[in-house]
Amino acid sequence: MSEELVIRHCAPTLAGIKTGNLFSCACADRKELIRDLSGLNRKLVPRGIRVVPLRVWRGRVLIYVYRPNALKNDLEDRHARKLLLRYGYLPENLNACVIHLIRRLRSAEEFPHEIGLFLSYPPEDVQGFILNRACNHKCSGCWKVYGDEQAAKSVFEKYDLCGKIYFQQWKQGKSIEQLTVAD
Repeated sequence: MSEELVIRHCAPTLAGIKTGNLFSCACADRKELIRDLSGLNRKLVPRGIRVVPLRVWRGRVLIYVYRPNALKNDLEDRHARKLLLRYGYLPENLNACVIHLIRRLRSAEEFPHEIGLFLSYPPEDVQGFILNRACNHKCSGCWKVYGDEQAAKSVFEKYDLCGKIYFQQWKQGKSIEQLTVAD
């Protein structure tokens, strides 16, 4: 797994304007994956970011890149907390939440759509997505919007611009450490 994938898919998290990002990539060799993730974590954990595999399946891996401090704040939101409790999470224990998400991804019959709470999606939009079964949204971008459409569109633009700037900076020689804003 290359640093390029992390830059391309996780720039807003690296920049500190988003709690977390997900991306999927090929995984032919689990030992190589573990080596790659260990190397990334050596570089990013000191800057306040963790990289974890959520699920390996059919030759692919789902990677979660996140800021634990930001995730803790997001999960303290009373609406997020209420939604998490409904799915068996213990919102006061951040590590237990990430582990529970991994379990749900690996065993749930349906995709655990509460994952949006781990990605800075507004709780009202996560709940709207679940209740409406992905229909009847006002607009979509990084996520489907059921609440404040204008605020969401502004965030979508900010994330998109961040991704473009970060990828350009990386192509010009900046390292992933240089591009990662420390907590």
